[in-house]
Amino acid sequence: VDAFQAWCGPCKTVVDLFRKLKNEVGSDLLHFAVAEVDSIDALEKYRGKCEPVFLFYAGGELVAVVRGVNAPLLQKTILEQL
Repeated sequence: VDAFQAWCGPCKTVVDLFRKLKNEVGSDLLHFAVAEVDSIDALEKYRGKCEPVFLFYAGGELVAVVRGVNAPLLQKTILEQL
């Protein structure tokens, strides 16, 4: 989940990375989403930050968090979680 604030919008620079991984992995277990933290109370702790935050969930539980746009770390985290 790309957790973003309304004033800065979702991180468009990683969309291509996500598409590439989805095409390569082709897994039904892999889903990408965006969430505006300003309108979701459960994501309140991610408000007020000036950096993208990527949340990784498995089985409904938060299993990893990557702060900032670090494509190699995002890819590594995604592949490890799969």
